[in-house]
Amino acid sequence: MSTFLRKKGNYKSLRVYKVSKIIYDITYLFTRRFLSARDRTTDQMVQAARSGKQNIVEGSKAATTSMETQLKLTNVAKASLQELLEDYEDYLRVRELTIWDKDSEKALQTRRFCATHLDDAYYREAVKVRSDETVANIAIILIHQADVLLQGLINRQQSDFLAQGGIREQMSQARRQWRSAHASASVSELKPSDPSSLSVREGSLTLAKLDKEVPSARENSLTLAETDNIE
Repeated sequence: MSTFLRKKGNYKSLRVYKVSKIIYDITYLFTRRFLSARDRTTDQMVQAARSGKQNIVEGSKAATTSMETQLKLTNVAKASLQELLEDYEDYLRVRELTIWDKDSEKALQTRRFCATHLDDAYYREAVKVRSDETVANIAIILIHQADVLLQGLINRQQSDFLAQGGIREQMSQARRQWRSAHASASVSELKPSDPSSLSVREGSLTLAKLDKEVPSARENSLTLAETDNIE
C-alpha cells in the first residue's frame, strides 16, 4: 500500500554525520587532555560537539513526519559546530598558539587528508600523541568541512520542501488521491458488465408483459363458443 510517509535514508551513511562524529570524538579527548575538568569550557565544548552530531541524527529521524523540524534541527547542528569552532579558536588565541592559515602547507595537507579519511578510530589515536595546537587545528579544519556539508544538506532540504510541501500538504494530497481512486472504483461497480445482456433481459420483460395483455387462444375459443349459443 502506498503511503505519504516517505522513507528516509540511513543517517549513518551521510558524510556529514561521519565528520561530526569525528569532531565529537576529537573534542571529547581534547578537553580531557588539555583542559581542566573544572573548566566550564570543557563541558561547553563537549556539549556543542554532541549537539552538532545529535541534531543531524534527530533531524534525519524527524524527516519522516516533519520536513520543517528536519530543517530546523539541521540548522541547530550547524550553529552548534560554529560555537565549537569559536571555542577552538579562543583556545589557540589566548595561549598564543598558531591558528593555521588556510593556505599554509599544514592546512592544505590536513584538508586533503580529512577530505578522504573518515575513520574515527584513526583520529582518536592521533589526538593521544599530537600537540594541543595540532589537534585544535585539525578540529577547526574538520568543522569547516562539516559546515560546508551542512549548508549543502540544508539547501537540499529546502528544495525538497518546495517540491514536496510539508507533511500536511502531503497528507491532503494523499487523501484526495485515495478518495478519487475509490470513487472511480464505486462508479465502475455500478455499470453493467455486459450491456447486451441488459437489453435481452429488458426484451424478455417486455414480451412477458405483452403476454399478459393479449388474450390467450383458449380465451378466444371460449368467446366464440359462447357466441355460437346465441340465437
